[in-house]
Amino acid sequence: MNRSVFLPLRLAWRLIPFFSEFTSFFVKKYVSGGEKAYNRIDQNGDVYRPVSMAWPNKKKAPDNYFIPLIHPVTQKPCPLPERGWRNPSATMKELLSAGLILFGKDETTQPNRKYLLKENMYENIPSLLYYGGSDTDLLAELGIPFDTPKVVNIVKEHVQAFTTDGDIVLDFYSGSATTAHAVMQLNAEDGGKRKFIMVQLPEICDEKSEAFKAGYKNICKIGKERIRRAGDMITTKSTKDTKNENKGTLFSCDSCFSWLDIGFRVLKLDDTNMNDVYYAASDYTQDMILMMENNIKPDRTDMDLLYSCLIDWGLPLSMPHSHEKIDGFTVHTYNDGDLIACFEERISEKAIREIAERKPLRAVFRDSSFASSPEKINVFEIFKLIAPNTNVRVI
Repeated sequence: MNRSVFLPLRLAWRLIPFFSEFTSFFVKKYVSGGEKAYNRIDQNGDVYRPVSMAWPNKKKAPDNYFIPLIHPVTQKPCPLPERGWRNPSATMKELLSAGLILFGKDETTQPNRKYLLKENMYENIPSLLYYGGSDTDLLAELGIPFDTPKVVNIVKEHVQAFTTDGDIVLDFYSGSATTAHAVMQLNAEDGGKRKFIMVQLPEICDEKSEAFKAGYKNICKIGKERIRRAGDMITTKSTKDTKNENKGTLFSCDSCFSWLDIGFRVLKLDDTNMNDVYYAASDYTQDMILMMENNIKPDRTDMDLLYSCLIDWGLPLSMPHSHEKIDGFTVHTYNDGDLIACFEERISEKAIREIAERKPLRAVFRDSSFASSPEKINVFEIFKLIAPNTNVRVI
């Protein structure tokens, strides 16, 4: 045998026990997940770890990601991942040339990527929360079609670590509303009263997607339905679990979780409710003046006006709200009198007086509720007499 070949082979043979001891050391010792992962060493003395090269998404990879790798010894194709490789064929060839693909003893083993420690010294620190699964089964149980959801248990762990009872959790990339699901689940487990704010652009669903076929036109609709179904699932499961724990006793659990708030409100961002009246004097026409008789845009509802007032006054948007008829006019009461509003046209003095009798902290009407300036002035006089501490506003 050629000596230049024989010496490396002999050295490799003598190093086998060392390789085994190196791996055993990292497996047995109490080291972190990141250190334990890099538990192998090659003939060049490079420490490495094997990593799957499977396509990470739920959707099938493009055709170029399905080129099989040929085993270097048997010269037979190795098995492909179900959804394709993580990289296209050109990248796979580069990895193969660089010796960064790990093959099994024969073609029956799916190859892995060889991650060298020296090339990954500045990676992010290993996660303190290790979870290698997905929420595919959970979403299937909920009947929610979404391709890349965050994992409820991981989000719940983060919420638990960084919040206290009564905190508000904001997710600016809500997606399928996993964070809302996690907040409700954690509240059910520890009795907390955390709230959530989910923000999501109404991104249109692909017409070929399962979500679109199920009737969801955009991602926001998926998130809303997920919150509804997750809330029902949590309360149902929690009640059943409590009943099982107390089986055989006289304790009733039908209202055990009545305190758990699974309700939510949906708000959509838009421009102002008010008509644009800021024009130069020379720009006004007779027609424009007639159109500006009503200072509120014609397509705005009572709810649009009410929540605009809440924002102007800095009130929370999650408080109880009710509405009723007073002398035939719809009157909105927010948080038991923090604000009472009526946006009807030509409201009667009787309705105004009854609102004043309730002495709300704030009262609001629309300008077109009054036929003339004297009527509007009379409203302020009524409140001065009956409810002098009420802050009255006309919009």
